[in-house]
Amino acid sequence: MSRQIYQEPLVGRYTSVEMQKLFSEEKKFTTWRKCWVALAEAQYELGLTDIISIEMVEQLQQNVDNIDYQAAADKEKEIRHDVMAHVFEYGLRCPKAAGIIHLGATSQFVVCNTDLIIQREAFGLIRQSVLQVIKNLAAFCSKYKGLPTLGFTHYQPAQPTTVGKRNTLYLQDLLLDLDYIDHFLSLMKARGAKGTVGTQATFLELFKGDHDKVMKLDRLVSEKLGFKSVFAVTGQTYSRKQDMKLSETLAGIGATAHKFAVDLRLLSNLKVQEEPFAKNQTGSSAMAYKRNPMRSERLTGLARKLMGLPQDFAATYSNQWFERTLDDSAIRRMDIPQSFLLCDGILKLFINITSDMVVYPSQIEKQLRGEIPFMATEKILMAAVEKGQSRQEMHELIKEHSFAAGKIVKEEGRENDLLVRLAEDSRVPFSLEEIEAMVGDFAQFTGRAEQQTEQFLAKIVTPLLEKNKSSMTSVNATLSV
Repeated sequence: MSRQIYQEPLVGRYTSVEMQKLFSEEKKFTTWRKCWVALAEAQYELGLTDIISIEMVEQLQQNVDNIDYQAAADKEKEIRHDVMAHVFEYGLRCPKAAGIIHLGATSQFVVCNTDLIIQREAFGLIRQSVLQVIKNLAAFCSKYKGLPTLGFTHYQPAQPTTVGKRNTLYLQDLLLDLDYIDHFLSLMKARGAKGTVGTQATFLELFKGDHDKVMKLDRLVSEKLGFKSVFAVTGQTYSRKQDMKLSETLAGIGATAHKFAVDLRLLSNLKVQEEPFAKNQTGSSAMAYKRNPMRSERLTGLARKLMGLPQDFAATYSNQWFERTLDDSAIRRMDIPQSFLLCDGILKLFINITSDMVVYPSQIEKQLRGEIPFMATEKILMAAVEKGQSRQEMHELIKEHSFAAGKIVKEEGRENDLLVRLAEDSRVPFSLEEIEAMVGDFAQFTGRAEQQTEQFLAKIVTPLLEKNKSSMTSVNATLSV
């Protein structure tokens, strides 16, 4: 690696080797050759035996991985056309078949079909990683399903929930992301063999006007490339609308990760929950005591980049004039790999963080004790009414003491003494011990949080993970940097 030129951080710091390989030059150009092989095979099988021989097809098959990259690069520099440079170089490897490589096709035959093949494989890796995050979070939710914690709305203390229940919210969003991935994959089709502007005119000429064989060629090539279906119509390219939906699907995963990471950063500030912290990790160069949520911050930054990419794809799609313009080429070379690499890096971090999050029950209890007196006032009010007190009078009394207790907390920095104030007021028919007994069990304020968590995991998450057990592999989330 040269230290004198720019290196892409997505490759050098953040992403898996598996995803990097999918967007390598080797993967692209060998897949181009697989497309040319599929085309020649299909043309031969459909009767073009006067042009294509079995020896030609076999030579193409045998040289898919035999690429002289320097020869191809030199030719591209000469003719300024990457596809034709590789047609030329493939012909050098396959002299018998040189004249029939790319027969009847346009450049986008290999470019579009290859893009779709790689995207399908990349979504497979993304899907595995999403499932691993779901698995990690499901275990975390189960472990902390009954641990009461302070809930927030507007980032102000609201009612208590449980740590497990809060994390089911991220789980549910990940399930939506998984649904969107599966929906996108279900709609993926091959571009097929459509010709220069999508009319299949050259193929119709090759098959001497036989429309049925041209349609069979389109389907057969697509099947050989591993697709169950083919776009019914295209221009020179498959519709870039498809790329929009690709980017939106990946950006949605980024948004889920961003929401999770920001929440975890806030929880870290409250000292109630943190990301894993390595034994020898340094939080700050100046402040040795700090435990900065560095992984969550990195997750936020990568997600921000990914969430911003869909506008590029929308602009590219909407500017494709008529059958095709070339302004889609350069930006897609960057944005499609970056979208997948960003999502891969995000999920790698997401897996790492959720594999070993730290919870601090004592700090959670301390925060609850500071806020529960206010939240328990309705319970105290109803109990007083049962004792024969006027609801309206008790409401005013509790409001008076609540405002006073809130004032000393905010203005004087003292502990919340609302329960003591109520117990010392002769109009309240309870002793301090009785009031504290009413509010001592925090779980009574969490509603059905624990039961909701159990039911969500048992009815939805666990069956999903079991269904996908065979497709899940262990995802390496070790962070090198």
